[in-house]
Amino acid sequence: MLEWRRRREPSRAMLYLSPLIAIALTMVTGAMVFTAMGYDGLTAVFDFFLVPFLEPHRWPDLGVKAAPLVMIALGLAIGFRANVWNIGAEGQYIMGAIAGTGVALATYEMSGWWILPAMALAGILGGMAWAAVPALLRVRLQVSEILTSLMLTYVAVQVLYYLVRGPWKDPDGFNFPQTRMFTADQTLPVVIPETLVHLGIPLALVIAVIAWLVLEKTTAGYAVKVVGLAPAAARHGGFSAERTTWVTLLIGGGLAGLAGIFEAAGPFSQLTPQFPVGYGFTAIIVAFLGRLHPLGIVLGGVVLAATYVGGEIAQTTVRLPQAATGMFQAMLLFFLLATDVLVRYRIAFSARPAKVASR
Repeated sequence: MLEWRRRREPSRAMLYLSPLIAIALTMVTGAMVFTAMGYDGLTAVFDFFLVPFLEPHRWPDLGVKAAPLVMIALGLAIGFRANVWNIGAEGQYIMGAIAGTGVALATYEMSGWWILPAMALAGILGGMAWAAVPALLRVRLQVSEILTSLMLTYVAVQVLYYLVRGPWKDPDGFNFPQTRMFTADQTLPVVIPETLVHLGIPLALVIAVIAWLVLEKTTAGYAVKVVGLAPAAARHGGFSAERTTWVTLLIGGGLAGLAGIFEAAGPFSQLTPQFPVGYGFTAIIVAFLGRLHPLGIVLGGVVLAATYVGGEIAQTTVRLPQAATGMFQAMLLFFLLATDVLVRYRIAFSARPAKVASR
């Protein structure tokens, strides 16, 4: 009879093929679902996953969308490797933007090259401070960081709403809930003229290279792997699980906060109630799609960025609702988790011994 047997070592081929299989299954299922709903399913899938890559004028949009996803996913992947499950990157992303915007508003009448670096530093510290809460609760009280980091996201959203509708509301904004527009010294410089490609995009690639070097070439990266794979061996080797929890959560929060202030100082150029766009949650899919590897995360970030850009295209061409983007992303996560079975298990035939009749 057929049975599932756990592999002694995960198949390297399936390890890299399963994300591609998940993407293919998402495309096929998406086409079927939207066709059943009365839309042109094939065109919808084409617009979502292929048009952003086939039309060169869409590539800057891909970069703008992919940069924050890559930054956040890199921080999450470091924690996930150590079995530290930071699910609240969206809140850390928001708090990083809030902290950086605080610096922008405080220096609104000033000018100088130092303002943007100060905003970036404040964004990193804001995200780290928000991640320090679940780190402290896990280390001291053994409270699950999954719940605390997730619940803090909703607190961060309410803090944002309070600020943009209250003390930070633009006095010249016709009573709209938004902050002042950032000045030229407070916005990310464009690296390719006449495009949307800002400084945050190449910096995301630099951070990915640094993350790869740290994880693969340093003792700290080795400690993260050992703590995640063999906690008992990590204790025997002198690697502290508590220190690893602190470090990985603070790195994840810092990178999410940096992504937040880069998004505020880039595409948004201010804070508005629409700032929480779900990047912190989508980055979880990016991390797993990239197999927690920095290079894979860069590729995964581009794929998920295509769903955002393609979703905007499909809203115009096929009249799909905006929620279709989230549906495609959810299906991708589902199929990615489902195909992981092929990585860890194999189908085998077995013959059960015949039962001996008892007298």
